Amino acid sequence: MHFNTTNLFTWSNLAVILDVLIIWFLVYHLIMLIKGTKAVQLAKGIVFIFFVRIIAGLLHLYALTWIVDQIVSWAVVGIIVIFQPEIRRGLEHLGRMPLFGGREESAHDESVKFIKELDKAIQYMSKRRIGALITIQQETGLDDYIETGIKLDAEVTGALLINIFIPNTPLHDGAVIINQDHRIAVAAAYLPLSDSEMIPKRLGTRHRAAVGISEVTDAITIVVSEETGGVTITKNGRFLLDMTRDEYMKYLTAELVPKTGEKTKWYQKIFSKIWKWGADR
Repeated sequence: MHFNTTNLFTWSNLAVILDVLIIWFLVYHLIMLIKGTKAVQLAKGIVFIFFVRIIAGLLHLYALTWIVDQIVSWAVVGIIVIFQPEIRRGLEHLGRMPLFGGREESAHDESVKFIKELDKAIQYMSKRRIGALITIQQETGLDDYIETGIKLDAEVTGALLINIFIPNTPLHDGAVIINQDHRIAVAAAYLPLSDSEMIPKRLGTRHRAAVGISEVTDAITIVVSEETGGVTITKNGRFLLDMTRDEYMKYLTAELVPKTGEKTKWYQKIFSKIWKWGADR
């Protein structure tokens, strides 16, 4: 029996594969976007509604099918309203992507400035043994924890971070959360405490909170010890204790500063030209 492989490489078959890959890509990034937020529970509710619709259709439950159809027909408007923060954050994230080129240098400079301001605060507090807990959002949303804090929406500066953590001030107890735009979202926020037995007994609540948030999100958290002045960084359930200035600066630079000097990708060149052509018209 002769098997003709040329029929496999038709545009129809390739379009199906491309369609599946695009949907998979969008669903994956949507899950990563809402992970760690209350939107996860809403997403589960939506999945449950569609599951009920399928069962009702199979069992010919016409009244239930009609009700679920009405809910689904209005779901688009409801999703836009309910998921407005996540949709906004997702669009902002797309806008920061270097698809059109020309943004890498600006993002690099902003990140370097951001790390310098962190360093100013860390050095000041470490030398004076002022306890601090600073969480920097990465891909996973931190809305649930941001809601527990006091809203600031302020630019990150060394002076502001120092003033927040000065003992016996209203905001010093809890965590500062810095969002993806490198702005201080809130202060005095509560983070989940870790039950890991790997954490040394001598470490206190700040360190357990730093490890705790790293176990449920991909955030980077910086801790300044009130007892020793030591600097600890946590991410993905791991912690680096008593880091020197060179060590934590090297780590933060590697994690937060976009790489420069890389060769521009072919699709970036194409989109950059299209973008420029559209702007000139």
